Amino acid sequence: MHSFPEAYQLYRDQQGAITFPAAPESLYGAITYFTGYSGKQIRPVLCLMANEVFSDIGTDAYTVANALESFHNFTLIHDDIMDRSALRRGQPALHVKYGESTAILAGDRLLIHAYAQLNQTALSYRGLITALFSDMACKVCEGQQMDIDFEQMEVETVSYAGYLTMITYKTSVLLGAAAQMGAVIGAASDQEQMQMYAFGKNIGIAFQIQDDFLDAFGNTAQMGKQAGSDIVAGKKTALLLKAFERADPQQKRQLKETLKYAGDAKVHAVIAWYKELGIDQWASEEIARYTETAFSNLDKINVPVHRKEKLAELASALLVRQS
Repeated sequence: MHSFPEAYQLYRDQQGAITFPAAPESLYGAITYFTGYSGKQIRPVLCLMANEVFSDIGTDAYTVANALESFHNFTLIHDDIMDRSALRRGQPALHVKYGESTAILAGDRLLIHAYAQLNQTALSYRGLITALFSDMACKVCEGQQMDIDFEQMEVETVSYAGYLTMITYKTSVLLGAAAQMGAVIGAASDQEQMQMYAFGKNIGIAFQIQDDFLDAFGNTAQMGKQAGSDIVAGKKTALLLKAFERADPQQKRQLKETLKYAGDAKVHAVIAWYKELGIDQWASEEIARYTETAFSNLDKINVPVHRKEKLAELASALLVRQS
């Protein structure tokens, strides 16, 4: 069984075989630029590792992994345009370097490429794979719209339950689909496929809440960024929404006034409210709850333990961190 670094290298080794046309150079040059500084590629590698739980990694697992990475890059390009982000992984965002119109087309082309990849898989499960992928893609778009809508709403009108739905759709279903599609290619049973989907989804939820938690309470030196950046930016995180749900009417008014502060003063004041309302403890418990649920999903998959241990190690590595 392959560890994440080993499976990552297997995935990277075959990525060189993926080619796009030479012209128009502005379009395909933009795609090459963006995909040239890819991140950890957790989603495609998760597909490979989930496949290996049930069988040797098959050719179709790489094909679907490529589709997942192509789709993920499509979402990142379009997200950067919508968010007006200047940087992506320390480099100029695609729309900054190549222009917004080309960036939109590059994202569209990557989405089309994803479906072209799916169309190369075995006929025996191509329909199921495509249906799972399409359902996931729709949810990602819905989650992004929820996020946009939340930005326009007053913080006390956004519920934590609504936030959970948003992060599940926007980020976690992609992890769930990656794991499930790997299981499908490995000839897993319907029940095993669903448990694998739930495993990926719940790890994704725990990971996102942990990101929110670390922004406020993480080790600044290890994170490599200023603590409280989400607070300064006014993001509606899990912690902020739960704080408003726990606060009494007077505390809500005071907390809302605190959000008008700026810089370090705002960060210190909001974190003080989190501690007063017990949000730090709540967030730790919530992360643990979703993590335990994810591992329970993995435990229910009826294969020898050694076939699941590398996947469990990956989940632990994602969730036991300080940055």
